[in-house]
Amino acid sequence: MKIAVIGAKGLPAKQGGIEHHCQEIYPRLVEKGHSVDLSVDLFARSSYTGNISLHDYQVEGVRVVSLPCLNLKGMDALLTSALGAIASSGTRYDIIHFHAIGPALFSWLPKIASTAKIVVTCHGLDWQRSKWSKASSYLLRLGERAAVRFADEIIVVSEELRSYFKQTYGKEALYIPNAPSKLSESDPNFAYGSSLGLTQGRYMVFLGRLVPEKCPDLLIKAFKSIQAQGWKLALIGGSSDTPEFTTQLRNLAENSPDIIFTNELQGSRLAEIIRGAGLFVLPSEIEGLPLAMLEAMQEGIPVVASNLPVHQQLVGHNRGMLFPVGDVDSCKQRLDWGIHHPQELAEMAQKAQKHIKDNYNWDKITNNMLDLYTSLLPEERDPSPQVPGNSTRPNPGLIGIGNPKIS
Repeated sequence: MKIAVIGAKGLPAKQGGIEHHCQEIYPRLVEKGHSVDLSVDLFARSSYTGNISLHDYQVEGVRVVSLPCLNLKGMDALLTSALGAIASSGTRYDIIHFHAIGPALFSWLPKIASTAKIVVTCHGLDWQRSKWSKASSYLLRLGERAAVRFADEIIVVSEELRSYFKQTYGKEALYIPNAPSKLSESDPNFAYGSSLGLTQGRYMVFLGRLVPEKCPDLLIKAFKSIQAQGWKLALIGGSSDTPEFTTQLRNLAENSPDIIFTNELQGSRLAEIIRGAGLFVLPSEIEGLPLAMLEAMQEGIPVVASNLPVHQQLVGHNRGMLFPVGDVDSCKQRLDWGIHHPQELAEMAQKAQKHIKDNYNWDKITNNMLDLYTSLLPEERDPSPQVPGNSTRPNPGLIGIGNPKIS
C-alpha cells in the first residue's frame, strides 16, 4: 500500500496541529505496515523545510518530499498542494490523503488522473479564520466543496465538524479525533521558567498561533482586569502571517512584567512551561480539535476555555471551566474563580486527565486510519455479498471515540 500525504507543511513537526497530527500517525502506520509493504510519501513545503530545491529525506520511516514554493501569505500552501497533487497522480499511489480543506482544492486532479482513492481530513473550517482575505476564504470554501465532491472519504476530528458536513452537504464523514502528543522530558528544577520570571503553579498559559481567531487579546484583557497577585500570563506561540496582530497584542500588554511572550517553544522548554502552569486558557472562537488543550489535559493542567462545541466535548461534565465565546467579563470571572479555588480545579483536572487517557490514543487512531485505508482498496474489501446501494466503508459508529451516529 503506497500512500501520498498532501497539506502538511513538513516533518519533523515544529508549530502546527496538522504537522503534529501527521508526525504521530504516519511513522506508526509505516511501523504497522511492514507486513503489508506500506510506505508513505509526505509532500512538504520548502518554506518549512528550509531547502528551496526539490529534495527528499526520511523522518521515522516517512519519506518527506520537499517541493519548491513561494514564501508568500497563502501562496506556499496553494502551490505545494497543487504540485503535490500533480506529483501524486498516475498509478504510483493507492491512497492520496489531503490534510485540510485548502489543499483539498486540488483533490480533483488525482481523482481524474489516477486510480488512487482520495481521502480528505478536515481539521477545521479554515475559511472562517479572520486572517484570510475574502478571496482566500472563497478559495478555502471551494476546497471544502471539492472535498465533498471528489473524496472517497472525508475524515473530521470533532463531532461538531461531523454535524457540519451532514447538515451542510448531507455528507456522512468519519470521526477520527486527534490525541495529545507525549511531551518531552523537562527540567524538574524549572530553570527555564524561572529565567522568564515564572513561578510553578502561579501562571496561566496560552499555547497556539498568535492569530485573531484564537483570541489571545481577549485573554490579555481579562488577565489585566483581575486581581491576580503573584500570578502571571505566558503566551506561547508565534505569528502566522499576522505580524500586525502580534504587534497589537504586545501594545495591549503595555510591557507589563506579568505578561510574557515566549514566541514558539519546542521540546523540553515547551514541556516545562506547560507542566508548570496553574491554568491553561484557550479563548478561541474557532477550533478543530485543539492538540494544545489535549496536551494540557493529559498533563493534569486545569483548563479554562471558550464554550465552543468542541471545547464542550473535551471539558464538559466538570472536566474544566467554560465561558461564552468573546465574553471578556465571563472569562475574567472564570479566571478569578480558578485562582481562588485550587482544590476544585485540581479535581476537574484529574477527571480531564482520565478522560483523555481513556478516549484519545494515537495507537487506536492509527489503527482506525489503517482500517479505513484498507477498506478503500478493492482487493481488501469484504468479500461477502453487498446489498445494492450499500457502502463498503467502515461503520462510522465503529471509528473514533464516543461516536454516536448522526441522523
